[in-house]
Amino acid sequence: MIRENFTRYRGKPPVSEMNVVPLVDVMLVLLVIFIVTAPLLTHSVKIDLPKASSKVNITKPEHVAFGIRENGELFWNGEAVRLDELPRRFAAEARKEPPSELHIHADRHVQYETVAKVMARAAQAGMVRIGFVTEPASD
Repeated sequence: MIRENFTRYRGKPPVSEMNVVPLVDVMLVLLVIFIVTAPLLTHSVKIDLPKASSKVNITKPEHVAFGIRENGELFWNGEAVRLDELPRRFAAEARKEPPSELHIHADRHVQYETVAKVMARAAQAGMVRIGFVTEPASD
């Protein structure tokens, strides 16, 4: 009788597929355990905090309005400047507490190279807050 059971599988290749059913069962059990224990891990302590009113003191940093015209002219808060003066001025603004912001007002037709040079000099001098000022679209 035992010989008949073994002869039935003779000539058939062994099954090379992995049985994933036990793995899925274990993962589902772990999932249920995590779902049950997760709410237990979050606990809160109720505290009756004192009531007080205060006014937030917001200090806005100074900013430099930097203009770039289409023909390459540069303006520092409305005053015409040269490109070689910028590193000294940017370094002075970067040393202020809090550091000044650089607001770039560039003409829409200005060459990208000019804007890139200004931004590179500002970054090299230590200015970290640099932004572009745009006008709202008129629809």
